[in-house]
Amino acid sequence: MKEKLITFIFLFLVLGLFIQSFAQFTPEEIAEREKWEEFLKTAKIVSSSQPYPKSEAVTEPWVLVLEKDGITRQAMWKNVQGRPKGYLEGWQWEIAAYRLDKLLGLNMVSPTVEKRFQGERGSCHLIIDNCINLRQKEAQGIKTPSYRIFPLNKATYLQRAWDNLIFNEDRNIGDILYTQDWRMLLCDHTRSFRTSGKSTKSLLFNEKTKPAPKPMRKLPRAFVEKLKSVDFDAIREAVGEYLTNKEINAVLMRRDLIIDWLNKWIKKHGEDEVLY
Repeated sequence: MKEKLITFIFLFLVLGLFIQSFAQFTPEEIAEREKWEEFLKTAKIVSSSQPYPKSEAVTEPWVLVLEKDGITRQAMWKNVQGRPKGYLEGWQWEIAAYRLDKLLGLNMVSPTVEKRFQGERGSCHLIIDNCINLRQKEAQGIKTPSYRIFPLNKATYLQRAWDNLIFNEDRNIGDILYTQDWRMLLCDHTRSFRTSGKSTKSLLFNEKTKPAPKPMRKLPRAFVEKLKSVDFDAIREAVGEYLTNKEINAVLMRRDLIIDWLNKWIKKHGEDEVLY
């Protein structure tokens, strides 16, 4: 009995380490996503503000303070649409990104739903407390603890695969977030899901990216296998009205580019060096 208990504890710890090396939200946080989705949809808006300067947040988001059943949390609301600053933006892509994140088991995007504010439709995502973004980290000279460098490098490769998949043209140091225990989370996907020829024929991040190479050097096997198996119907069911058929097909074309690139990278470096 004692040996079985020790074996169980060992397997539990190994599984925990595996999950932590892949998902950036913890298993407990992932289990609560539906609760927070419902909270975002139904909570009362207590107050609202636009605290970010336009130079940092061109989509002009609102920060909403939400309250329900004695629980108070902050959320980010956007209704940007069209080309307000010369770039194609869409609030609906925030919701599509979250739903696709869930479908693929990426678990790096905060709960995001549609919510009406000031009589208009928009995306509303839960602000994760006690995070800093990469811009703040660099400005304050905060160093990554040595024991978290390798896990965060793997999270960065996963971020590149994700942005390749959705063709996120606007990933910057302001929307890469770090939790207090040094997990990486991602926000701001209003410039994603492109359908141009360029967006379906080349990857944003690869060994030829300029000014510096940014390949998807190591990726989780589970994520890659899920990526291989996902099809049009699965994506359509997950994202609903928030992506067009053309946008879904563009995602699948980029998926094929990612898999082709990975196959070549594996051939060059070996499968055990690329997949974990």
